[in-house]
This record gives sequence, C-alpha cells and structure tokens, in this order.
Amino acid sequence: MFSSLLKPSLARPLLPIPLLERPSLGRLRLVKSASSRVFARLQGGYRGPVPKKDWIAEWVLSNGDAVRSLPIYVGGFSLVAVLLNRTASLVAPVIDASSSQSRTDILALALAVTNILTGLVWLSIRPKYVPQVIPQGVQCRKMLPDLLPSIEAEVLWLWKTLEDVTCCRSLVIVYKNTCVLQIGVAAESSAKDGDIVIVDVEKFVQCSIYESVKKSLKQIYLANLSLYPGRSEFPFLPPNTQALILQPIGEKGMMVIGGDRIRGFTSADQIFIRQGRGSKLFQVTLADKLFQVSLADKVRCSEDASCN
Repeated sequence: MFSSLLKPSLARPLLPIPLLERPSLGRLRLVKSASSRVFARLQGGYRGPVPKKDWIAEWVLSNGDAVRSLPIYVGGFSLVAVLLNRTASLVAPVIDASSSQSRTDILALALAVTNILTGLVWLSIRPKYVPQVIPQGVQCRKMLPDLLPSIEAEVLWLWKTLEDVTCCRSLVIVYKNTCVLQIGVAAESSAKDGDIVIVDVEKFVQCSIYESVKKSLKQIYLANLSLYPGRSEFPFLPPNTQALILQPIGEKGMMVIGGDRIRGFTSADQIFIRQGRGSKLFQVTLADKLFQVSLADKVRCSEDASCN
C-alpha cells in the first residue's frame, strides 16, 4: 500500500525544502511533525506536547503523614473486624488448634498486628525534608538569533519539559563555542540594574569541570552545588542554585541544568537527560547539519552585506 507513496513520480515533500534523496515514510512523518510544531510556535507561543505529571506521586508527597498512618488504621480495623467476627460466629473463645476458624483468626490477627507495626515504623522513620528555594536572579530568555525554526521549537520543548517535570529552573546550552540558549533564572549583573550575567563561552570552555566532562563524555551530577569548590565557574547561574547537571552534547557542546532543590534531580530525570532527547538534542533529533546550515546562512548574509 505504501509502495505507491515512495515512487518518485508521486512523492511530494510536506515542506518546501529540497530533498536530495527519495524520502522514506519515517522521514515524511518527522518532517510533518516538525512543521506542525513550528507552525504552532509561529501562531503565538509554544503549543507543543505538554508533559504529564504524576498526580498520585504528588498526592503522596503532599500527604506524607496520612500515608504513613494508613497501615495503623488498616491494621486496627482488621483487628476489630476479627474480634467482632469471632464474637458473632458464636465460636468458643478458647483457641482450638483443630478448628479451621481458630487458625484463620490467628492468621488474620498476625496480619493486623503486622500492619500496625509497619505504620509505627513508618511514623518513626522520616526522611529529611529538603526545602525548595526560590532562585535569586532575573528571568531571561536569550536565544541565538540565527537558529532555524525547527531547532528553536525543539529547544523550547526541552526547556518546558525540564521545567515542568523536574526541579530545573535554569538552562544553558553551549554548542560549538556558542551560547545557543540561556533561559530561566539567570544571575543578576553586579550593577543591579535588572540585566543578566551573560555566559562568557570563552572562559566557560576553559573551566576544569567543562574539560573533564568533555573528555569523559559522561554526565556529571552535583547534588549539592554549595559543597563544590568550583562553584565560581558558573557565574551566570543564580547564586543559590542548589543542584547542577552537566550533560555533554557529543564532543561539541554541553547543557548546564540548574535546580532549586538539593538532590532534586531523580534517577529518572538523569536518565532522561542522559539518554533521552537531552543528550541527542543537536546530534539526532535536531540533525546537526541543520545547525551548520544556519551558521552558513549567517556567514553568507554577512559576506553579501560586505560586498554590497
């Protein structure tokens, strides 16, 4: 059925861009998806896929005391139910090992007591609460002006996902010695005039931690940034940034993700950033050559302006 769609005479690209080879069905779907996201963005604001929240997990976190006390209530109710059943069944109060009713009651009583003890243990052992801080800085959205619309849509999607489902409050993307994106809360300049501290890429790429990540090509997670002696290597982040993730983008770039809570990035967050669309932002999902085309257009425009 799809063979007719792949014939050169019937193949029609969904976007007005030249195709150098016969388009496959998967490529057509990718182009259509990218075009829909770009069109939605041009219509006013980001309207891409919105990540879903785990409402059950949020309810458990917000009602921790009730959840820890739940086994006590269940065990107490079970204990009372067993005693009432024993009384209503007109069975002799003496436990008889040969009676199936007695053996069942003993098992039910053991389970009820186990629930009560579990609830007491949960109430006695409480995890240390790590408060969420408000980043001290200025809201910013600084993006490379010559980005292609499809790349810009993907970058905004990544930021919105990290902001909604993780503790991320600051995001910086450096690629090919260029600051592609600085969004979220940034550090305020020393003049206190509302301006932000712009990422100095030349100094940042010379930092020891940047070179370490670039050499190992592995993610680095600083769960408590205040304990890291090289905190001064990130002057563009809010001064009270609690956690930090450095994710390499191949051998040419890096993502700097700042959080508002100590140990706020879970294992699932780290896996998403490392193996999901975060680590493949400019390599696979955004097609690295698109960025090269964007820079080539900029250079060509500057040459045409100089010639004129």
